[in-house]
Amino acid sequence: MAKPKRRFVCSSCGSVTTRWQGQCVDCGEWNTLSEEAPQTVFSAKHDLSSGGRAILFEPLDKADDRLVRRSTGIAEFDRALGGGLVPGSAILMGGDPGIGKSTLLLQASARVAQAGGLAVYISGEEAPGQIRLRAERLGLQSAPIRLASSTSVRDILTTLGGMEAPALLVIDSIQCMHSDQIEGAPGTVSQVRGCAFELIRYAKENGAALVLVGHVTKDGNIAGPRVLEHMVDVVMAFEGERSHQYRILRNLKNRFGPVDEIGVFAMAGKGLEEVSNPSMLFLSGRENPVPGSAVFPAIEGTRPVLVEIQALIVRLQSGATPRRAVVGWDNGRLAMLLAVLEARCGLNFSACEVYLNVAGGYRLADPAADLAVAAALVSALADRPLPARAIWFGEVSLAGEIRPVAHGGLRLREGAKLGFEQAYGPDDGASGGDAPAEMRHRVINLLPNLVDRIVGDE
Repeated sequence: MAKPKRRFVCSSCGSVTTRWQGQCVDCGEWNTLSEEAPQTVFSAKHDLSSGGRAILFEPLDKADDRLVRRSTGIAEFDRALGGGLVPGSAILMGGDPGIGKSTLLLQASARVAQAGGLAVYISGEEAPGQIRLRAERLGLQSAPIRLASSTSVRDILTTLGGMEAPALLVIDSIQCMHSDQIEGAPGTVSQVRGCAFELIRYAKENGAALVLVGHVTKDGNIAGPRVLEHMVDVVMAFEGERSHQYRILRNLKNRFGPVDEIGVFAMAGKGLEEVSNPSMLFLSGRENPVPGSAVFPAIEGTRPVLVEIQALIVRLQSGATPRRAVVGWDNGRLAMLLAVLEARCGLNFSACEVYLNVAGGYRLADPAADLAVAAALVSALADRPLPARAIWFGEVSLAGEIRPVAHGGLRLREGAKLGFEQAYGPDDGASGGDAPAEMRHRVINLLPNLVDRIVGDE
C-alpha cells in the first residue's frame, strides 16, 4: 500500500505544501502552517464532499407548486387519507388476509378511472383473470383500469416509463415484488426495502399516488423491515373481524393530514359499502336496557363514534381461580380498573369471573373509556341497568379520581345527535357553550360517586 502523503495547510491563505516551514511562501505569514490528517485511499474513494450536483433551494411560500388532492370517489377512504390522494405520495396499507384490501383498492381504482384519471393496478399475487372475476362481482368490469400481473420491478418501471404517469398506482403486494439487482427471494428484508425504494422514487419524480399493499404477521404488524413504514408518507391498517360485517380503515401515520383518522365500511355482496354514521352500526340492538351495558363516545381522529361496552360478572362458588377475559380493550387496563374499584370503592371482584366486550368487534385505545368500563362493571356486579339514554366518559386515576379528557363538547354533540339525553363525566367545562341544550351533563369527579349513583337511590 502506498504511503499517504503529508500535507501542510496555511491557516491564513489556505495554500498547501508537502513540508513544514516557518513562513508561508505565498502570503508571508509566520507560523501559520499546520499538518492535516493524511488522506488514505479509502477516504479519497469515499469522500462525498465534492463531485456531486448542486441542489436547488426553494421557499416555503412558493405559489406555483401547490399540490391538489384527488378524490378516490369513496368518501370514507378520502376521510382516512385526510382529504384524498396527494400526488407523489406513497401509501402503505396492511391488514389480515381476506379483510378486503384488494377489494377496496380495486373499487378506488375504478372510481379514479371512471372520473378521468389514469389508474394502474399491478398484482403480484393474482392473475388478471382472477381480478376480472372480482371486478364482475363488484360490477366494475367496464371500468377503464390498466390491469397487469408482474413481480419484476424492472419490468414495471420500464413499462411505466413509456407511458403517462398514472394518477393512482396500486402494487399488490410489495412482498411479492423482486429486483434483479438484489440477491434474495421476494419478501426478504433487502428485497422489500429495495423494491419499495425504487417504486417510491418513481412516484415522487412523476407525481403518481402510489399504494403499496403489505402483508401482516400473526401479531398484526406489517411484515418486512420497519424502515418501510418510515419510507412511505401514509401507513394505514385495515381492521375488522371477518365474521363481522364492518371494516375499519385506520390511519396510523400521515404526513399530509391528521393521524388516527378512520373510515368505516360494511362488507356487502357488491363489495365494501361506506358507513356514514358508524355510531348507529355499533349501537344496533339496544332496545331494552340490561345490566352491564354502557355507551361510550370514542374519538377516532376528528370523528366521534359511539360504541357499547358490555360487562358480565359471574360469581364462583367452588373457589376456583377467577378468569378475566377482554375483547376490544386493554387487558392490563382492566386489571388496573378492577384494583381501583376494590381499593377505593370496596367492591370485591376477587371471587368473580369478569368478562368485558366492546360490541361489534371494535377496538378501543381511548383512555376516556375508563368511566364507561367502570360503569358497566359496577352495573353488572349490582345487577342494575344503567340509564337507557346516557353516555359515559372520563379517565380514572389510581386515586379514584375522574379526570377530564379531550373533546368533551364533541362527544356530547354526537350523543345528542343520536338521541341521548344524559352524559356522565368529569367537570371539564364540556357542559358549557359547546354542549347542546338537550344534553344534560351530570358531573362525577370521584369513582365512589359513580358507585353511589348506580347502586344507591339516585
